Amino acid sequence: MTGYLLKTLALNEMRLRMRRLSTVVALLAVIVISWAILEDPAGGHALIVINGARVLYTSSALALGSAAMASMLFSLGGFFLVRGRIAEDIRTGAGSVIGATPVPSALFLAGRWLGAVSYLGLLVLAVMATMMACHALRGDGPIQPLLYLSTYCLILLPAIMFAASCAILFDSWAPLMGKGGDLLFFFIWIAQLSVMAFIETSGSLDSLWTVGDFTGLATTMSTLAGHFDIRHTSLGGGATFDPALAPLTLPALPWTANGLAMRFASALLAPLPLLAAVLVFHRFSPDKVKLSSSRQRRSPLALLDGWLRPLALLVQPLFALSARLPRWCGQVLADVALTLAASPSAIVALLAAALTAALVDVRLLGPVLLACVAGWGILVGDISTRDFQAGVEDMTGAVAGGDRRRYLRQFGAAAVLGWMFTGVVALRFAVHAPLRAAAVAAGIFALAALASLLGRCSRTPRTFLALFLFGLYVASQAVTVPMLDAVGFNGAATVQSVLAYVAIGIAALAGGHAWNRFRA
Repeated sequence: MTGYLLKTLALNEMRLRMRRLSTVVALLAVIVISWAILEDPAGGHALIVINGARVLYTSSALALGSAAMASMLFSLGGFFLVRGRIAEDIRTGAGSVIGATPVPSALFLAGRWLGAVSYLGLLVLAVMATMMACHALRGDGPIQPLLYLSTYCLILLPAIMFAASCAILFDSWAPLMGKGGDLLFFFIWIAQLSVMAFIETSGSLDSLWTVGDFTGLATTMSTLAGHFDIRHTSLGGGATFDPALAPLTLPALPWTANGLAMRFASALLAPLPLLAAVLVFHRFSPDKVKLSSSRQRRSPLALLDGWLRPLALLVQPLFALSARLPRWCGQVLADVALTLAASPSAIVALLAAALTAALVDVRLLGPVLLACVAGWGILVGDISTRDFQAGVEDMTGAVAGGDRRRYLRQFGAAAVLGWMFTGVVALRFAVHAPLRAAAVAAGIFALAALASLLGRCSRTPRTFLALFLFGLYVASQAVTVPMLDAVGFNGAATVQSVLAYVAIGIAALAGGHAWNRFRA
């Protein structure tokens, strides 16, 4: 009976997740990203470049490289994709029913975890199928499905297991159910990537730090080092190579015994947060978590907003001004004021951003801009989902202009907040580097449109937040790739990349408008 119940819970969890629109959005996103990282070698770029020479696109190389890149995305995005189910149970009232059933907490959480892992596993299979299709177009040698499957399991299974375990843990403990928990996991993800530094220091897979390499990146780099005399390695679609150097070939079975042992050890450690979740699970008890807690939890950020609540008085004039401005402009300003009033810490961040950008040397504006964009992205991620989460979507859709103007209003509020955060930097760039100022404007426009589109389609802010944080981290590492320099903080943006982001913003805005018309 226990096994049957566990199977039923897991299957129901997976089915519920697969039926969501956010799954379609996530599936399309991972397919596009997977296709983008495998560039045609004829253009001078390759997935894996070692000492300036590219590695041939054999099944082993494509499987290893694409799985490592996908692990970076799934180890972060997987957490946000499976997060929030328990909060949804609280919001809909299903949590009270679940808490009253005789199902043990451990069995309930295990079913949720298995369903989440299965759901992420299906997305991983979609990535693998995409890479095999790319192999058919650009690859070298035959397609070996079993080699792809085994490599993806070794690298990605520990990553998605750990992400799902953390998601269940953070949803099971009230202090971690809000944005504070989201930020905490982002730092945990960054810490996982830092394992590579310890591996490079030790130069061996024997390091115990490798066991904590749930992403598999350190193991991948060490596996490559076991086959080639590596002085410099580039992994990713933007890696350039020297066509004059002979291509390298990765062995069909690149894994060593130590590498396999470490991946199995990582897989065994990945469910540990799930055990902690069983110990702290609130089981929907009203004295531990309330309906309002599913949206505004007792996270450090919520506590900070509570302490800074008096600062909300600073935005009261904006509400009065919004009532005097005509139509759409007044509505946008009202949404801006509401966002700042609901999150007083954003007022502090906004003032600090403007002051810092005005005083620092122009050569330091890049890191300041990066911090401003990061804070802005986290703030505006839920603007387009705020009405749905509060249960007032039908009411706000009944005002002048309906849901179509509401969508444009929410996009406008996100864009205005973006220019408020980055405006001082853009003005200083306009004097010293006009192209970077244009990149700031185009990037804010595109990101605001994407935040509105993804939030409106998936009805959860975490779809945009996961992709945004992942893209921000990748851009901070690949400082010379123009298309990754969305807002110009690296100084690598070109006229072509600026125009491309303008086009992306227009397409996202039009897509969101079309989706609203379809729903209407």
